[in-house]
Amino acid sequence: MDSNTQLLLKRAISVKVIVTPRWKEEAQQQLQAQINQIDGQLQQLEMQGQRMVAEIQKQNIQPAGPQITQQIDNIKLQVNQKKSELLEQKNQSLQQLQQVQLLELEQEVSQGQIESIFTVETGDNLIKKMQVEVLLRDGVIQEIRGEV
Repeated sequence: MDSNTQLLLKRAISVKVIVTPRWKEEAQQQLQAQINQIDGQLQQLEMQGQRMVAEIQKQNIQPAGPQITQQIDNIKLQVNQKKSELLEQKNQSLQQLQQVQLLELEQEVSQGQIESIFTVETGDNLIKKMQVEVLLRDGVIQEIRGEV
């Protein structure tokens, strides 16, 4: 086998950001927008549920029979399950918002991962080549850490 053989591999690169006033503000706005969106979904869900129940009641004779009561209970159950999911999401966003507010300026925080293609050849330390990090300040690369 030729010792000059190269191989192209894919790796996940950690992306970290330096907390700046601008980053903090943008992160808070983004989370607040998520929270507002969830609040809107909750209101919509509540109205849809009430509309569906009213529709069933309108179409059927009173007093409602066991089937009708069951239908209404099912709708309420589905609405409550969806409401629980949305409230859980809202809770997570509120916690993240709180965490962002507590971050100190110039602190480094993880922002996720991106993929990269890289070349390896015989004699390379694969573990070192897999451990690459990119550090951003307001979207601009400040540093690339590790063996590129």
